[in-house]
Amino acid sequence: MEAVARSSERAGAATRSRAEVDATLQTAKLNPAELLPAVHCLSFGPQAGGECCLLQLEPALCAELEAGRSLVIRGEKDEHAVLCSKDKTYDMKIADTSNMLLFVPGCKTPEELNADQASCNIIHSQIAGFSKNYWELRRCRPKLKKLRKLLMEDPYEGPDSQKEQTSTFSKYTTEDLLSLIQASEEEILHQLQVIDACKIEGYWRILDFDYEMKLLNHVTQLIDSESWPLSKVPLCACLEELGSLEPREMIEHILLSYGRKYVDDAGEVFFKMHEDKICRAIAQMLLQNAVKFNLSEFQEVWQQSVPEGMTTRLDQLQGLALVDKSSRPETIFLLKVEDLPEDNQERFNSLFRIREKWTEVDITPYIQDLCAEKQTVGALLTKYARSSMLNGVKVYNSRRPIS
Repeated sequence: MEAVARSSERAGAATRSRAEVDATLQTAKLNPAELLPAVHCLSFGPQAGGECCLLQLEPALCAELEAGRSLVIRGEKDEHAVLCSKDKTYDMKIADTSNMLLFVPGCKTPEELNADQASCNIIHSQIAGFSKNYWELRRCRPKLKKLRKLLMEDPYEGPDSQKEQTSTFSKYTTEDLLSLIQASEEEILHQLQVIDACKIEGYWRILDFDYEMKLLNHVTQLIDSESWPLSKVPLCACLEELGSLEPREMIEHILLSYGRKYVDDAGEVFFKMHEDKICRAIAQMLLQNAVKFNLSEFQEVWQQSVPEGMTTRLDQLQGLALVDKSSRPETIFLLKVEDLPEDNQERFNSLFRIREKWTEVDITPYIQDLCAEKQTVGALLTKYARSSMLNGVKVYNSRRPIS
C-alpha cells in the first residue's frame, strides 16, 4: 500500500517533511512497515477550482482516441445526448461515486513505484481537478427516425415540378445531417442507402413516392417492351431510351434502388432487378389511397399490376401492410413500420391500440428494428407484452392499460 498525505494547501505553500509524514501516519495508527516507502503529498494546484468531467470508455473507444480519431457528442437541446464514434452510437448516463475522484498529473501507481526504486521518498503532487461522478456509456440503437422526417419535409418531385422552384423548406448536406441526427457517420450513410435517398445538387433528397413510381414504371415498361430478362437489364440502353423522358441520373438511381448493379465479362454494366422490392412498391401504390382493401380482391389486382414474370406473395409486405384475418371477408390495410414511434414503449402502445392481440408472426416485422445488439424479438415481447393462448395459438397483448 502507498501512503498518501492530503493537504488543503494551494501551490506555493510549504511542503511536508518526512517527520511530518511519519507523525501523520502515527496519528492515523498506520504501520510504515506495511506501506511502500514512497509518499504522495497532495495539494490543490492553481487551476483546481472547477469540477472536471470523466468519461468511462471501453477498450475499443480508447483505441480510437489513441489512434487520433474523434468521438462526437450529438443532440439538440430537447434531446438526450449520445456519443458517436465513426460507426457506433452510445447512450450517455451519469454514474455517481461515493468517493471524490482526484486528477493528479504524472501520478505513479504502486506498481510503477515498485519498478522505479530510484523514486523520491516523498513525492509532492498537485491536484489538477476533481469529480464526484463520471459518464457511463452504453451501446444503443442509432436514432434515425428523424433522418427520414427531415428529408420528407421536401421530397423530390422531379426537375419539372413547380414546387422545386418555389419550395422554402431546408435542404440537407451530409454535414447538416451529421449535426442533426443522433447516430454515427457510418450509420447515417447506411440509413440513407436503406431509404433510397440520393444526392441532388449536393443535397440529400428522398423521391416523392408518385415520382418514384413514375420512374419505376418507365423502367419496367422498357424491360417488357425489349423482352429483357429481369436478371440482365443494361444500364446504357436504359439511359439511352429513357434519357429524353427523365434525367439520366434519376433513371440510374431508380435502377440502383430496385436492382443490384454488376459488370459482365465484357465490362458492360447491368442490373438484376429485385422482384420482391418491385412487388412491394406496387402494393404500396395500390393500398395508399384505401382505408382497407378486400384481401382476395387486392391479391388479384396486385398480381395483375406487377410486371409480367413476377409473382406476388403476402410475405413481401412485411412491415408495410397488415392482414386482418378476423374480419369477414378478410381485409388488408397499409401499416408502415417507419410511421411508428421510435421509442420501445411508445411503439408497443401504438401497436396495441391498432390491434389488441398479436401473434408473434404478425408483430415481428413491426418490432424487430427495436432489438438492441444481441437482443431477440422474444426478449422484447417478454419485457413489453403478456402472452396467452387463443384458440390454440399464442398471442401477445399489452402489459398495461392502453388509453
